[in-house]
Amino acid sequence: MDANKVQIIETIIVVSIYIILYFITNIIINNTLKNTQLQRPRRKMIVKAIHLFTTIGALVLLAAIWGLNQNEIAVYAGTILTALGIAFVAQWSILSNITSSIILFFNHPLNIGDQIKILDKDWPLEGEVTDLTYFYVHLKSIEGDIITIPNTIFLNTPISLITKT
Repeated sequence: MDANKVQIIETIIVVSIYIILYFITNIIINNTLKNTQLQRPRRKMIVKAIHLFTTIGALVLLAAIWGLNQNEIAVYAGTILTALGIAFVAQWSILSNITSSIILFFNHPLNIGDQIKILDKDWPLEGEVTDLTYFYVHLKSIEGDIITIPNTIFLNTPISLITKT
């Protein structure tokens, strides 16, 4: 059999397995996490992170199938990591917001639907937490306005929990 045909068959197998794993992990993770106290947005973040790692694994397998040497993959990965490093240094707040979102996710008693009051003398805010993302916490104020607060500021500011869902 021709080498290109073997590579195409292997590629089809890897892509098929990836698609099957994508849906199976979706079902298993969601069913497992439904039994925990995690809210739906947090479950979605975990699913996205796992899908990112499976996608990277599939891409590495495809690169190996099509004959990229390990040196070429290492150069490509090094180039991407260098570009990301420069981008993160240029936008340090992005990295700190992502880190803060992880800390808020695992160690903060805050949940979606909680009524909170931010105890800041210059910018006192009160409202309901409507969303927790990688970069921002979204509050719906008493007036109905949606206020986005960067996770780093949210993590470093004292907060009073008025009502907990």
